[in-house]
Amino acid sequence: MRKLTVLLLLVLLTVALTACNNEEEPTAEERFTEYITLWEDGKFEEMYEMMSASSKEKFSKEEAVERFEKIYQDVGIEELKLDFEQNEEEEDAENESEKTIPFQASMNSVAGEIEFDYEATWTKEEREVDGETEENWYVNWNPGFIFPEIADGQGVGITSVPAERGEIFDRNGNGLAINGDFIEFGVVPGQLGEEEEETKQELAELLDMSVEAIDQKLDAGWVQEDSFVPLKKIPAEEKERIEAIADVDAATSREATGRYYPYGEAAAHLTGYIRQVTAEDLEKLDDEKYNSNSVIGHGGLEAEFEETLSGKPGVEVYAVDKETDERTTIAETEVEHGEDVELTVDAEVQEKVYQSYDGEAGATAAIKPTTGETLALVSSPAIDPNLRVYGTNQDIDDKLEPSLNRAMHTFAPGSVVKPITAAIAMTNGAIEPEETMDINGKTWSKDDGSWGSYEISRVTEFNGPVDVTNALIRSDNIFFARTALKMEPETFRSGLEEFGFNEEIPYDYPLYNSQISNEDTFGDDLLMANTAYGQGQMEMSVLHLATAYTPFFNDGNLLKPAIVQSDNQPEVWKENVTDPQYNDVIKNALRQVVAHEAGTARAANIDGKALAGKTGTAELKRTKEEEGEENGWFVVYPSENTDILLAMMKENAKSGDVVEQAAELFRKME
Repeated sequence: MRKLTVLLLLVLLTVALTACNNEEEPTAEERFTEYITLWEDGKFEEMYEMMSASSKEKFSKEEAVERFEKIYQDVGIEELKLDFEQNEEEEDAENESEKTIPFQASMNSVAGEIEFDYEATWTKEEREVDGETEENWYVNWNPGFIFPEIADGQGVGITSVPAERGEIFDRNGNGLAINGDFIEFGVVPGQLGEEEEETKQELAELLDMSVEAIDQKLDAGWVQEDSFVPLKKIPAEEKERIEAIADVDAATSREATGRYYPYGEAAAHLTGYIRQVTAEDLEKLDDEKYNSNSVIGHGGLEAEFEETLSGKPGVEVYAVDKETDERTTIAETEVEHGEDVELTVDAEVQEKVYQSYDGEAGATAAIKPTTGETLALVSSPAIDPNLRVYGTNQDIDDKLEPSLNRAMHTFAPGSVVKPITAAIAMTNGAIEPEETMDINGKTWSKDDGSWGSYEISRVTEFNGPVDVTNALIRSDNIFFARTALKMEPETFRSGLEEFGFNEEIPYDYPLYNSQISNEDTFGDDLLMANTAYGQGQMEMSVLHLATAYTPFFNDGNLLKPAIVQSDNQPEVWKENVTDPQYNDVIKNALRQVVAHEAGTARAANIDGKALAGKTGTAELKRTKEEEGEENGWFVVYPSENTDILLAMMKENAKSGDVVEQAAELFRKME
């Protein structure tokens, strides 16, 4: 019994010693697994403690750790994965003092995915740990663990190739937003001379800057006495201005490229402009495409087509021999230049429409009513986008809010909606083309007294029977209010929705949605009556208004508005919005609005071009007693060759002002 007990103790002791030895002497694979875990977690200091003595003699802790950290940070290493093939055979731990283990590494970087194969050689060493000598495996490290291409101490470099921004062209190939040649002027502080203040004042005037702006650039932290400090880019075509600036002794220059907007203010709100990205932008943007030096589209088409125009920069991560400067590519992503955008817009029409406002506030959409293509989208006044991009000391008059993009906003349309009301009513059988209403006097109110003292007024007093043609010629509010009341509210609202109200307009440009009323119902029949002639709570954008006339030219189909050229044009947005049999009734009436002696657009009855259209004056007040401003409207097109239709709005104006503006515009477009 005693011998058995002793034997059992010996067995247990052997097992314990074996377990202890296994714990103290892990395999090389087990050590590598531990090392990889630290590596993937970025614990470079702890990795250093697993380096062999010979490696530590070659590379200090600071050198090895900092190189790992800096290169990984600079190259943007993410999603690091390391793997090796586990050896399933038993190891002779006593006889083996060195073992080489091949491994694979994969990671993402600023230049795309990086993959490589390398090998780690592990050496058995005895070291003192917590006062006791222990034997373990330690790795023979070298910089090739970072990238094999720098195993012999080569440096790592990064080159970025910026993507060229795509350009924006009109239907005829005219550039609206292009990458132009510039001369970039600047100064070298050490060359400003004794008359520094006078020189800066002269440069400020020629560069359209303030002296304070120049001083701010000169005071930047990186500026040295021999530094070239860029001040402003000037388009290469401004030759006289460039020569004048070059005559200043202290001015220096270099060739550059930049974004240029040839049509300036005329297309400012249409194109938008580019600007430097902000820290806030970078939080939302793709960090593979954008950095602190990037530009981004702001407003208009520059913003709407940012993804298309911006492209993607190319990046190369490379190893460079410090003695020969020879480069070896580690990873590379090819540059993807931005794509051009070709518009349906006619830049010459855009410019003429803008000039017709002569600095006054308003907006116009010009379209081809048979295709839905946009020919112009104008907001006036505006600020030249070239000044936005390259800075200016010019005083901007904010009284008329030149930064406000009126083309994307909605406004009460007034009587230009009456053809739409007429089409809905005839399509739904509420009225017939020849049907008349007896209307006498200048005002009208419901007989039941439910409107109190409220009365609807006509533009001109007229006694007798009125049909839809006569009502359009004279712009008769009473006729259209009474016409609306012949329909059920749901029928009228549904008809308006068929014209695109209360929904997003399918258009490659930002627009606010047009509305019928503030709520989903009219609430009362007075609001319904006022809506019939474009008042109440109705609001439309100029582009939607122009589009809403397209059923009159396309068999009752509402066309999808387009601003980008496509082989699919025209496209139908909504089919059978109106009964096409009534199109000629409405178009003949709109011609008489201009040609008839009682028409509200007689000023547009010009020689050489038969125009048709509908006028409107929208009152911007909440009650009839209240004094308020008015917006003048005119939808106008040539009645014989309808290749263009304009929906025009001018703020704080009568419709007659807009009619005269349109008449002069069409004279210039002949």
